[in-house]
Amino acid sequence: MKDSLIQFWQSHSETIIALGYNLILAIVILVASSLIARAVRKAIKNTNSKLNKIDATLIPIFSAVASYAVYVIGGVFILDIFGVNTASLIALVGAAGLAVGLALKDTLSNIAAGIMLLILRPFKTGDFIEFGSTQGTVKEISLFTTVLETIDGLYIASPNSVLWGNNIKNFTRNGKRRMDIVVGISYSDSIDDGFKILQAVAANESRLMTEPAPQVMVASMADSAVNIQLRAWATNENYWSAYWDLNKQVKEAVEAAGLTIPFPQRTLHVVSEQRLSTVKDKS
Repeated sequence: MKDSLIQFWQSHSETIIALGYNLILAIVILVASSLIARAVRKAIKNTNSKLNKIDATLIPIFSAVASYAVYVIGGVFILDIFGVNTASLIALVGAAGLAVGLALKDTLSNIAAGIMLLILRPFKTGDFIEFGSTQGTVKEISLFTTVLETIDGLYIASPNSVLWGNNIKNFTRNGKRRMDIVVGISYSDSIDDGFKILQAVAANESRLMTEPAPQVMVASMADSAVNIQLRAWATNENYWSAYWDLNKQVKEAVEAAGLTIPFPQRTLHVVSEQRLSTVKDKS
């Protein structure tokens, strides 16, 4: 037995030493990959906590992808050490990835759109947005879908690719919104008096912003009224309550000042049959 082992060692010593060397090197690479992956995850989290450039939802994804990439690179080195043709293996994996990508193109497009939304951040959780014909408050942003709650309390889960492919209107982001209060007065009323009424209403409303300052103007010359407009700004928190109250206040102030808010009117000219027959006889 001893002689057999000695003879085996003498015959295969170079191969065993080379295999042991490669095994030790592979273990070293595996340990180093683990340490580097851990350091990369920690660096991504620490860097974002200081710079706050990436949405917190995206940090676990970035750190996981980065750590997996480190392990993949380490695995390629290990396979190369043991003489595996890594070029052919990479080509095979690439072909398989292409096939999977084509089969899951819609899902992958949602993931890509979700990543872009999280990086560029056109909106965040709690913002009220509109895209296409959909409006709602953002409740959750994930890689696949964005969840919204509509004004009437409905739940909407929209694929990220739909949002990314539409114009996104964010009502919350700037922190303020403009309101336009329009009221019609009679053509026989004084426009200057209407302006003074709107200016007085705006001056007595504390929820309106002083900068930009409220403005009054003639909005249009309608069929039966001159439409004058109060244009004012309010913070998001005060917008709707001020808008609703101002409509009521403007209507009451215009009527209290003696101005007329005319109803839509249309003038009809009635031609009698006798007159019509007279016209025909003359012709």
